[in-house]
Amino acid sequence: MASENPMLPTVLPVFPLGGAVLLPRGVLPLNIFEPRYLAMVRDAMAGDKLIGMIQPRGDGDPPGLFGVGCAGRITEHRETGDGRVLIALTGVARFAVAAELDVTTPYRQVRADFDAFAADAGEPQPLAPAARSALETTLRAYLDAQGLSADWKAVSEADDDSLVTTLTAVCPFEPIERQALLEAPDLPTRAATLGALMTFAQGAGDSPTLQ
Repeated sequence: MASENPMLPTVLPVFPLGGAVLLPRGVLPLNIFEPRYLAMVRDAMAGDKLIGMIQPRGDGDPPGLFGVGCAGRITEHRETGDGRVLIALTGVARFAVAAELDVTTPYRQVRADFDAFAADAGEPQPLAPAARSALETTLRAYLDAQGLSADWKAVSEADDDSLVTTLTAVCPFEPIERQALLEAPDLPTRAATLGALMTFAQGAGDSPTLQ
């Protein structure tokens, strides 16, 4: 099914990148250097500036794609002196992959169905006070277990959506876990999933470093 939103395209170039999940209203910086993705950015800049971020799935050549990604608009663009392009994508809306297209471009393209994610265009549902408190408590325990610290003033002042989006981006979760966060139907569900992942991760493996 094509998108009913005329501002969103039915055909979307996609950047398959494992472990990189873009959420609506989130910002993802990218360092582009492969020729096929330089072409993708060039074409996007000449059009609607939209690129679909999606995680690869499986070991095929090319690998399969997860069924849900997120379209992002290029909001920053800077060329370097060595042929790279530095961009920032701001998340617009999630999409389901209706089909991958047979294309002549060096990058992959899909038919994108945005209809199931129409709510991404509105304000996210806020967390209940108890849920927000529980998330912060779980975050504190998670960071303590990893030997990490946080700016708790910034944490407490962040709105619910920004906090959950930031934690989704910086916590060292596995690709399948990031995909679960992306596919969560709403912010309360995503926050609950995030809390469950942090609880599960406590005491598991070596301590990662949050930047």
